[in-house]
Amino acid sequence: MNTNEWTWIDARELCVEGRGWQDTDSPFDRFPPRAKGRVPEVVWDLSRMAAGVTVRFESDALELRARWELASDTLHSVHSPLLACSGLDLYARSDSGAWRWVGVTRELTGRQCECLLNPGGTLRPGTHEFLVYLPLGNPVQKLEIGVPEGAMIRTLSARTEKPVVCYGTSICHGMGVSRPGMTHLAQLGRRLDYPIINLGVSGNAKMELAVAELLAELDAALFIIDAIPNMEPQLVTERAEPFLRHLAAARPGVPILLVEDRTYPAGWLIPAQATQNGGRREAFRQAYGRLLADGVGPLRYLAGEGLLGIDADGTNDGSHPNDLGAHRMANALEPILRDLLKPRGEVT
Repeated sequence: MNTNEWTWIDARELCVEGRGWQDTDSPFDRFPPRAKGRVPEVVWDLSRMAAGVTVRFESDALELRARWELASDTLHSVHSPLLACSGLDLYARSDSGAWRWVGVTRELTGRQCECLLNPGGTLRPGTHEFLVYLPLGNPVQKLEIGVPEGAMIRTLSARTEKPVVCYGTSICHGMGVSRPGMTHLAQLGRRLDYPIINLGVSGNAKMELAVAELLAELDAALFIIDAIPNMEPQLVTERAEPFLRHLAAARPGVPILLVEDRTYPAGWLIPAQATQNGGRREAFRQAYGRLLADGVGPLRYLAGEGLLGIDADGTNDGSHPNDLGAHRMANALEPILRDLLKPRGEVT
């Protein structure tokens, strides 16, 4: 079908989720413009990437297209493959109510992209609810969803639940998975059918107080802090407590889940890696203990051992979770999130 026979809708007219702030420079940025100059420049640059941002809509179209404009000519990185870094990932709600994968964009040759969202074939007739994940590692300047002329497409109401907000490193950001919908946070969002904001910043997340101040602006159901993999033990000791004390004071009563550094799978044979894991964890646990003693919280703590499994198959490079590792991390986090998101006083 000639693309001139398609109707194009600006994604901003649909239900955009996964953003904590609406007053952003670009429609899919993750930090507001006032963060520039307050957070390290590299963190600001990484916040322009649309990790975790999604677009929800309903349509009866038998085919769906997308055209989008990327900010960078670098379409992939050593840690993030092409489809994850710069592509779009399509899911639909099944008859049972569960989110099921449909397709990922395959034709990525430059900053200007246009291709089918369902390259595997024509969709089953009927009206379906769709969910599109934006690229993890390349800022998106513009996105349009296309349907054939005469097909219906309409936005969905924004969900009213307070979001889960996760701040962390490239592990949270999703570097290492095969496509945008495979990060552990995306998997959790589908399993729980709950809004999640991904504030992962690859190679960073060093608990700067300015970031705590930004997080405190968000009216979250709970916060996940998975920030120590890029911090030396001394930096954890210096920054973890001020960061968490500020966040807890600004959002009293909101649970904060502390996630410990995942285990390097080669640490059993590379002593330096085991030492790194152990040092960061010990510093984080000590900070956690002091916070508990002072009544800061509510806090929960998730140990890092076993987050990626115990068979060394959960990473793509010995550090970043692949799809299997992300699945295992989601498994570890899911029961804790379900418990923390329950209405208080609920009996199970």
